Amino acid sequence: MTTQNILKISERYSGLAESACCLSCGGAVNHAKALPGEFCVDLGSGRGTDVLRMAESVGAEGFVVGIDIAEGMIEKARATAKKLGVANVRFEKAELEDLPLETNQADLIISNCVLNHASDKGKVWKEIFRSLKPGGRFVISDIYSLQAVPAEFKNDSAAIAECWAGSDTREQYLATILHAGFPEIDIIEESKPYSKGKVEVCSWTIAGVKPSTQKYCCC
Repeated sequence: MTTQNILKISERYSGLAESACCLSCGGAVNHAKALPGEFCVDLGSGRGTDVLRMAESVGAEGFVVGIDIAEGMIEKARATAKKLGVANVRFEKAELEDLPLETNQADLIISNCVLNHASDKGKVWKEIFRSLKPGGRFVISDIYSLQAVPAEFKNDSAAIAECWAGSDTREQYLATILHAGFPEIDIIEESKPYSKGKVEVCSWTIAGVKPSTQKYCCC
């Protein structure tokens, strides 16, 4: 992610840290069904609401990590967790393209309308694949555009921070996930097209599982 994009996104979402508005386009956590003892991750964790919900589901034997780029959101999430006495969580500031997670660590990774902000979505999905355990799963809510975003907006940091100009088309989105190593993608829900910014987009929630076994080619 470029420095300018990081600054714009952090500025916008840090300013919304104390807002009552809804910041996501989907409900990935509602479909993810975190289980007791699992290690879970929320990419773009914002105020930490979904992290705290999963922390209750995984229990004392489990753990949840929230990752966000906006300092204001991280501070708000940490303060809320401390106030509520939730110990099985941590919040870290990091880019989606370079997750502070060990390889094969996570049972579950979720995200709500955040991946469209990333400059290198291929790297983000490879990081998701790397971080998941064999047999681990993702549930991601996000948007895709019906047509390619015009070039003058595709590189506009403010428009990207507004959660539309960084979107890929449906075909690009699916191809990126498959290229990262996930053999199948389940579409849980998908909206009708609607206008956002200068494009038409759809919201959807998708899921997939990292294969339990890998096939290696000796060349």
